[in-house]
Amino acid sequence: MNRLRLALPAGLVGLVLLAAWLLPSLLPWDYRVIDWDHVSAPAATPGHVLGTDSVGRDLLSRTLVGTRITMMVAIAAAFVSLIIGVLWGAIAGWCGGKVDALMMRIVDALYALPFMFVVILLMVVFGRSILLVFIGIGAVEWLTMARVVRGQMLALRHRPFILAAEAAGAKAGFIVFRHALPNMAAVILAYLLLTVPQVVMVESFLSFLGLGVQEPMTSLGILVKEGADDMDVYPIALLVPGGVLVTLVVCLTVLGERLRDRWAA
Repeated sequence: MNRLRLALPAGLVGLVLLAAWLLPSLLPWDYRVIDWDHVSAPAATPGHVLGTDSVGRDLLSRTLVGTRITMMVAIAAAFVSLIIGVLWGAIAGWCGGKVDALMMRIVDALYALPFMFVVILLMVVFGRSILLVFIGIGAVEWLTMARVVRGQMLALRHRPFILAAEAAGAKAGFIVFRHALPNMAAVILAYLLLTVPQVVMVESFLSFLGLGVQEPMTSLGILVKEGADDMDVYPIALLVPGGVLVTLVVCLTVLGERLRDRWAA
């Protein structure tokens, strides 16, 4: 039963990602190509399974590519947050004392900032490249990871195998990366999976506002925005990318929470 509870969301995410990576190359229309003969075509139009958008681009192809780009940005941003959060939390937990107090007060102060405002400010100041999108999102999504790693480090700091490594003369960096971090890898992975759906939502919101992924590329946020503009006459343009977005966020969140409950217990 427990395996089924993990396999169902993992399987749904896997199917969506597999389709997003493999199917676009098999479709007759590229996501950027305009079919001038079928503008705003309904579903089941010859050559367009889900129809076309308001300028004649294949909706199925754009949804699949948009899913791929959204997940690429989310995974990249999650790994940026992973690197920053693990390093910050590991240093704070290992050093302890005043260093720990100072570093965690900085984390508390950053928690008080409106994350979305910070990311939007980065987009406005430095431009709207896809590279900056995942760096900017990852740079403000690392705080929870830092707290988790710091708590784990404090719990491991005085364990016998850590003390034995110190007594043997091992350097702090070696002990942290060779002994401490591997022992908290499962917890880190679980919280990394919980970071991905958060980043998906942030990226989609930024793209919805026009501050994320830019044309000619597309993402689920852009597709939801375009679908919302045409929902009165063509609701499928909103329902399809919106359904994919909801499926990914819900399944990734459920998967991350169940792994966290299992591994962090």
